[in-house]
Amino acid sequence: MIPTPDLSHLSTKDYDLVYEPAEDTFLLLDGLEADLDALKAAEPRICLEIGSGSGCVSAFLSKILGPSSAVYICTDINPHANKATRGTGRQNQVELDPVNAVFALPLQQRLRGSVDVVLFNPPYVPTSFEEAQMSQNQGNIGGAWAGGWDGMEVTNKFLEQVEELLSPQGRFYLVALKQNNVPEIRQRMEDIFKLHSEVVIERRAGREYLYIIRFTR
Repeated sequence: MIPTPDLSHLSTKDYDLVYEPAEDTFLLLDGLEADLDALKAAEPRICLEIGSGSGCVSAFLSKILGPSSAVYICTDINPHANKATRGTGRQNQVELDPVNAVFALPLQQRLRGSVDVVLFNPPYVPTSFEEAQMSQNQGNIGGAWAGGWDGMEVTNKFLEQVEELLSPQGRFYLVALKQNNVPEIRQRMEDIFKLHSEVVIERRAGREYLYIIRFTR
């Protein structure tokens, strides 16, 4: 079993500003560990996490692949998350490269067709459209969970962009809530972008039922 990254450098005050790793985070870690052999065999060179928060997931991925075997790019709209991510990299002896950005928009052209692993634990909780928009515009901690009326406001936007980023052997890992309509997400990505998918792992976490979906070409 791969240990959870060391987050002891982050305090309660940090978690007032940055999403604290929770069940959805740990399910994504479990999903990556379940794919450990395939991930290693693919020998990824460029990894991208959208909405890195504390940096826990990218630091964990580096434990699977090796801290110097790949570039770990981490974007987040929250500047406090960018700072936390950089600190988590230092704490775990890996260079995480945080970028304050919406999705990967500033890097979209440079990364086109070259990202081997994409990770996204989106804001999937159903909220009002206004709450989701305000959180995204302000770039605060609310952007980590406020997902709009069906929880898909933010996710849908990135789903339109991810295929363009993936390398020929690229793998995209997405966290989704049951209410997000997982079968519809999978079918849409197959029909529009020819991305095949598989549920790597699923689990009930309190009132939520969560899925980790892996998309490949």
